[in-house]
Amino acid sequence: MKRFLSCLALSSIVALPAIAALQAGDAAPNFSAEASLDGKAFKYSLSDALKKGPVVVYFYPSAYTGGCNAQAHAFAVNMDKFKAAGASVVGVSLDDIGRLNQFSADPEYCAGKLAVASDVDGKIAKSYDIKVFDARAGMKDTKGVEITHQFAERTTFIVTSDGKVAATVGGQGVTPTGNVDKSLEIIQQLAVKR
Repeated sequence: MKRFLSCLALSSIVALPAIAALQAGDAAPNFSAEASLDGKAFKYSLSDALKKGPVVVYFYPSAYTGGCNAQAHAFAVNMDKFKAAGASVVGVSLDDIGRLNQFSADPEYCAGKLAVASDVDGKIAKSYDIKVFDARAGMKDTKGVEITHQFAERTTFIVTSDGKVAATVGGQGVTPTGNVDKSLEIIQQLAVKR
C-alpha cells in the first residue's frame, strides 16, 4: 500500500504542468538591451519598437547552433512579409554581443535583416518566464567553438503595440522553422484585424 501511495504521489507530481511562459493577454515586460543588426551594435528598446507596430520577440538557445541557425534564416527570408504586416522581429539569446555581431551579419543566418539582442545574464528571459539552462559541458557550435553561456528555451511572443502578449509560440512539436511560420501567420491575422 505504501508503495502504491508513493507511486501515486510521484505520478501526480510528474503530471503537473510546467510553469509556462507568458500567455496571451499578459503584459510583456519591457526591456532594453545591447543588440546587433547587420554586425553593428546598438541599444534596442522594446517600448520604442512597439511605437511602430507589433513585435515578434523570439528567444532562442544560441547563435550558431542547428535549430537556431534554421530559425534565424527563416526569419530573415520572411522579413519582408513581417514588415508588410507592420511588424518587426527581435531575437534574444544569452550570447554576448561580439558573437551576435557575427551572427546578425552572417548571410547564412540573420543576413543583416533582423536584430538580435544580448541577454548575457538571462534577466530578460526570466522576466518572460523562459527557462534558462546550462549548455552541456564541452558543447560546440556549428563553427566548432565551445559554447560557454547558458541557453534560453526556444519560445516566441507576439507583442502588440499596447504591450500585451497576443500569442505565445513554442513548446514540443514546434520546429524552429515552424515557429517562424506560426509567428508570421499570427502577425498577418493581426494585420487584417487592425
